[in-house]
Amino acid sequence: MSLMTGKEYIESLRKLNLKVYMFGKPVENPVDDPILSPSVNSVRMTYDMAQMPQHQELMTAMSPFTGERVNRFTHIHESTQDLVNKVKMQRLLGQKTASCFQRCVGMDAFNAVFSTTFEIDQAHGTSYHENFRRFVAMCQKQDLVVDGAMTDPKGDRSLPPHKQPDPDMYLRVVERRPDGIVVRGAKAHQTGMCNSHEVLVMPTVAMSPEDRDYAVSFSVPTDAEGIYIIIGRQSCDTRKLENSSLDVGNVEFGGVEALVVFDDVFVPNDRIFMNGETEFATMLVERFSGYHRQSYGGCKVGVGDVLIGASALVADYNGVPKASHIKDKLIEMIHLNETMYSCGIACSAEGTKTPSGSYLIDLLLANVCKQNVTRFPYEIARLAEDIAGGFVVTAPSEADLHGEFTGPWVNKYLMGNASVSTENRMRILRLIETLCMGSASVGYLTESLHGAGSPQAQRVMIARQGNLEHKKELAKTIAHIVD
Repeated sequence: MSLMTGKEYIESLRKLNLKVYMFGKPVENPVDDPILSPSVNSVRMTYDMAQMPQHQELMTAMSPFTGERVNRFTHIHESTQDLVNKVKMQRLLGQKTASCFQRCVGMDAFNAVFSTTFEIDQAHGTSYHENFRRFVAMCQKQDLVVDGAMTDPKGDRSLPPHKQPDPDMYLRVVERRPDGIVVRGAKAHQTGMCNSHEVLVMPTVAMSPEDRDYAVSFSVPTDAEGIYIIIGRQSCDTRKLENSSLDVGNVEFGGVEALVVFDDVFVPNDRIFMNGETEFATMLVERFSGYHRQSYGGCKVGVGDVLIGASALVADYNGVPKASHIKDKLIEMIHLNETMYSCGIACSAEGTKTPSGSYLIDLLLANVCKQNVTRFPYEIARLAEDIAGGFVVTAPSEADLHGEFTGPWVNKYLMGNASVSTENRMRILRLIETLCMGSASVGYLTESLHGAGSPQAQRVMIARQGNLEHKKELAKTIAHIVD
């Protein structure tokens, strides 16, 4: 088996013994929980669309490991076309879900660890790359969702891992045994962990030799003994408990984040991909960050397409689609959205082959892509709220719309364009609210800012890779300057 259906994916989640906590209590059935199930639906789309012939080129790829067609989310990039198709796939899924579909981090971790383990083995004679190739083949054959886990809580950020007052602020090896290692710590902001079969752990910062215990990469099943998933709060999340499709905004889809605790988790030797090679931590972090910053030129653009469409609709419903300032705002939203997409495509087209044979994006352009993503979605959201008007945050509830006493008044006074029902106008307002301020804004705005590293992290990389000395020489040549 290489490609599961969406239904088979959901059934595979039911077989997991995940330890999930929300609101201080264990969640017995995460798959069907009303707050969590929209995030399951988003991942399901990555399976359902892979079954559709019209999306086969984007959603799937031929694997050299299995000889079969596999989901692109488990694929190792073999060309710049693979990198381009990845971004196009992410935009498509963003359009279909208007949310985070949660598999990008695992895909980006796959590719970063693949090439880095090859180079560790070249330097140290280890067998990490072979371990990882077997892991990739297993995930492809079983069509698994892999949660990429990089971000540590970090504690006091002025101190390196080995100087933290609490040594568990960065995930670390606490015991080395003949058959494997035992790890302790936590990973924060974990996208889709409760909807994943496997977790792929990576270090989160550059490390010195003193940080040896923290330079660790490995994989274990998400229901491994000692793993606990604590679900993060999202704005308006409990609206999903109210049985109101209108008030939720995005009725079917959503994202989920979590704090994941590793409480003395055992990792067998064949699941270890780095164990103390501190000099390669920077390579792994930079490659993963680059891949993930590329991703945002696809997924956030797809969600932006939905928000732009909602803004154009609400202008229709408000009766102002021909107003010149409305047209100009929609044009600006499209311009910003396509600029982000252009950067995602550019860093893909300019990718290069690594010593392992896999392809890496252009790291400078990937960081430029993400730097734009930290800004442009906020301006797109501001313009969307501007076009929508005040009712985007002051509209009554669905219960008021249908209330015996309040309903006639809400229907009367929230009417816009007479050809559009008040309910439909409220539905599009709620979608805009959800994308800009509600639970979906986690996967659009806040994730655009902090996902794959904060804005300053990209600026550090841009400064490092911008090659100013080369640019100085260009200027000297044109100006006929001789030192």
